[in-house]
Amino acid sequence: MKMNLLAVGDVVGDRGIAFLGQRLRPLKKLKNIEITVVNGENASGVGITPRQAEELFQAGADLITLGNHTWNRREIVRFLDENPYIFRPANYPPQNPGRGWGIYDTGKLRLRVVNLIGRLGMDFGPDNPFLEINRILAQDTADFTVVDFHAEATSEKLAMAYYLDGRVSVLFGTHTHVQTADERVLPKGTGYITDLGMTGPVESVLGIRVDQSVDTFLGNPTGRYETAPGDYKMECAIFELDTDTGLCSGVERLRIL
Repeated sequence: MKMNLLAVGDVVGDRGIAFLGQRLRPLKKLKNIEITVVNGENASGVGITPRQAEELFQAGADLITLGNHTWNRREIVRFLDENPYIFRPANYPPQNPGRGWGIYDTGKLRLRVVNLIGRLGMDFGPDNPFLEINRILAQDTADFTVVDFHAEATSEKLAMAYYLDGRVSVLFGTHTHVQTADERVLPKGTGYITDLGMTGPVESVLGIRVDQSVDTFLGNPTGRYETAPGDYKMECAIFELDTDTGLCSGVERLRIL
């Protein structure tokens, strides 16, 4: 039996959440999506609040993953402990609030979702994600395993994908907000894309006003970053999963305007 899993790139700001609310459910119906994973770490620009997490669930997300801005909105801390369907990176120190992976039981199958963060190009030193994923995969069992690898370097994402090929069903990258055109099924059956992209403004630099980003690179003083105005897009990928093998049989990359 085949089933479709939808992974949605980093949602930027309240307008990104609103756009997701307009586009996500029609897409799920059109493409017969059974499970939806949304990266929400930029729902506040940097970070996410409990209100915004609830709005992502209301928009149609079944599971929410985060990243390097997990702690920017401190009010999310208790929510991470209380809600089993939102995940911060698993290779953060173990004393951190929340969980880095979990089992989502649909009643028909068990989906293990894992949130990892890369180490290259980040401003801090999380634990080694390659070692952490081994510890996670040794625990519990599931029909499918899906990994959101929130990382800067394409080399780190690709290396992780090949390291896990045939051991997980899907690995998709998040964080760069730029959709890559390398979606495919790897040789041993893992579905992969280096970066999903973002759900945010089309005319922007990673969701931020163009003039502010240009000023930053010019070395000019800037105020607090603001989400760019204009039309929005939702970038995502659909992974066709095979219940007989627990692996992926196809990947479709999408940009919804």
